[in-house]
Amino acid sequence: MSRHAAKEPTQRQLRVGEEIRHALSTILMRGDLRDPDLADASITVSEVRVSPDLKHATAFIMPLGGDHKVETLAGLRRAAPFLRGQVARAVRLKFAPNLRFEVDDRFDRAQRIDALLGAGRPAASGDRPTDDPETEPERGSGDGP
Repeated sequence: MSRHAAKEPTQRQLRVGEEIRHALSTILMRGDLRDPDLADASITVSEVRVSPDLKHATAFIMPLGGDHKVETLAGLRRAAPFLRGQVARAVRLKFAPNLRFEVDDRFDRAQRIDALLGAGRPAASGDRPTDDPETEPERGSGDGP
């Protein structure tokens, strides 16, 4: 087995990542950023992954509606040093992690998969013909239940 095999994150990494995610969400919601690309932008921080030594954190973001991804990402990367200082004040750690921002493409991938799966689905149940014996209710002689 390789020494560099991908490992599952530890409980501490998950907990710190979640605390950083909450802190970033609060900071972005307050609107303290002066960058023109981030002015009036509503940004969702979906996940924060932290390195094993807790010195690097990657925040996965998505602008509301998925619009202006490139501009929002560029603005967040420019604001990363400021955001690092704000996160350091909000989350008590020995070292403030270096922040990296990436667009979360899981939403796009989920839509593509749903579209692919939807293309192979049969018509909705309301569109089935009524003469199908499996979908038609049984009719008895009326002698009781």
